[in-house]
Order: sequence, then structure tokens, then C-alpha cells
Amino acid sequence: MPQVEAWAKVAVDAAFIDTTHGAMACTDCHGGDGASDDMDTAHGGVTRDPDPTASCGKCHEGTTADHAGSLHSTLAGYTTVLAARSSPEAMPQVMEAYDNHCASCHTSCGQCHVSRPTSAGGGLLSGHEFRATPPMNLTCTGCHGSRIENEYKGKNESPDGSALPADVHYNPGGMSCFDCHSEGELHGADAPNAAHRYEGAQLPACTDCHPASEDVEQHTDAHLERVQCQVCHTVAYKNCYSCHVQQSDEGVPYFRTEPSEMAFLIGRNAIQSSERPWDYVTVRHVPIDRDSFAYYGDDLLPNFDALPTWAFATPHNVQRETPQNSSCNACHGNAAVFLTEDKIAADELEANRNVVVAEIP
Repeated sequence: MPQVEAWAKVAVDAAFIDTTHGAMACTDCHGGDGASDDMDTAHGGVTRDPDPTASCGKCHEGTTADHAGSLHSTLAGYTTVLAARSSPEAMPQVMEAYDNHCASCHTSCGQCHVSRPTSAGGGLLSGHEFRATPPMNLTCTGCHGSRIENEYKGKNESPDGSALPADVHYNPGGMSCFDCHSEGELHGADAPNAAHRYEGAQLPACTDCHPASEDVEQHTDAHLERVQCQVCHTVAYKNCYSCHVQQSDEGVPYFRTEPSEMAFLIGRNAIQSSERPWDYVTVRHVPIDRDSFAYYGDDLLPNFDALPTWAFATPHNVQRETPQNSSCNACHGNAAVFLTEDKIAADELEANRNVVVAEIP
């Protein structure tokens, strides 16, 4: 990730003064005492990242109210899965680890519309100018970079060393994140107080733009109702393993993971619902381990097997033609593309009973 120079983080472009937000006093958002000539007094109570409700909410009440319950704000996806794998007795120690290692991914209004997210190094986007549509390469991929950006922009290599193609929506499509992911979705209005990213309706759904064509034999009810679009239309993606969190002797939190792997695997749908009715979906290994939080205590994930380690996934490397849709037999009867027991670590078999494919279709 590129580093931002100190001057780029704090410089305010003169053009900002002539904007709607520039006409406001600095103290309106950042606090402090604008009437004082004493530097220490003037900066007393100043906050680098203003509270969205207290600042943005003065004019953007509806949006900030939505954001307060969004996954970008609450990071509920983390706490949902941690609570499922842990226990009420162990959760205080798990949440201590969460606060030290996970909570920094939270983002505020300013960390998308004015600056890069703090967890991505910070730095103003454009001299304190407010960007109604944030630049994808400085905001979205600042946090969603190692997996989503590399998949979407074709920066990954397959296990044999050959380059994996960029998502067709990016090249040649030239589309940004915001062409598919709406304001309502990103602000949390479309799924208020969601417990995880796949709760509720598909946002977005492939068929929003690509109604199933009757001219394509495979686009029959038998496939569309039983198979997630990505099963046929994505290529290998990153799978991460065994994240362990610790603190240095100086108390600085850090984490370590095992080397990631590029793979494409089809598993059973463990979150089957009316919104995601398919039997077969793409699955991605998530970087959890039974002793991921061992630094903070013993047996903090006593219900580790409650959720699969090979989880439902929506890879961002969509292709019209892929190895698995090149012919019927490239998928049907081909054990190499399915999550079978031999591909799962022995210690994780029980956790993945709902996603493992016991009989190759």
C-alpha cells in the first residue's frame, strides 16, 4: 500500500474555502475554540475525525442515521461470527482482541468523502475537498484491497504462475465500485443494522443488469435456481489461512497469517435462503483458526465448528468464459472444482459439514 507523505495528510487546498463546506468554520466539525488566540486553548477538544452525527448530521440527517447502522460503521460482520464461534464467558477477552486488532477497519463519513480511511494510512483526497463520489482507488480499495482490488483489476496469478484476468466489468468495462454498489447499500439504508454482508437481498444481483438469456442453454431454471452465477463465471481467487493476533513487547497489536493460496472451489450453500436459494456456490477460506486469539486466553472459540471456514463468497473476477464452463464435463463430474473432504484440513472437517460436497454432481 503506498505511503502518504505528512504534507499530503494535512494540506488544505485554497479552492476548498470557496466550497459549501469551506464556508463553515473549522470548529463546526472539528471542535476547539475558534475565538481564542492561544494555540493550546484553540485546539482544546479538537478531533481529527469528526463524529458523523454531530457534524455531518446537521445537514445530512437521513444519511448519517443510516450510516450509524451500516456494516461500515458497526463492523457487525466481525462480531456476528466471533459471537457464533465463542461463548458468553469468553467474549470479553475476544472483544479485547477485536478492539485491538479489528475495530480500526471502522470508517466514518469523512474517511470516505474527505480522506482515505485511517486504517489505510489516512491522507486527504483532494485538499480537504468533499467528494460526493469518493475515488475508488483511494477509498474502497484502501480497505478492500488485498482480495477485492487484486481480483477486480487482474493483479493475481494462478497457482501455475500465469496471470488471472481482470473482472470484465473493470476491463474492458471500465466500471468503478459505485456502478454496482449503490449509495443506499454503502450507507446501510438498504440493509439497516445487518448482522453480516450477506443478510437480506442480494446487493447487487447479477440479474439486475443481466437477465437470463433464453438463448444460452445453461441459463435454464435447473442452473439458475441451483447454481450461483459466480460458480460458472469467476476464476481462481485468494484464500487466506490461520490468522493469529498478538501484541509486541511494547504493546503494539499485530497479526500473522499463513501464506494465502489462489483457488477456485464450489461448495454447498450454507446460508441458503429465499434471497440466495442455490445449492452450489463459490466458497472462500477465511483466515480463522481455533487458537487465533490464544494470546488473550485459552479456548476463546469453544464453538469454532459452528460456522464453516470455507464460507460463501462473491469473487470480484467475473468472466464470461471460464475453465469450468468451457464444457459440461469441465464442471459436472469434475472433482477438482468441488470442495471435497480431501481439500479440507482434518481439524476443520466438522466445521465444514454443511459446505463439503460429498457426491460430485
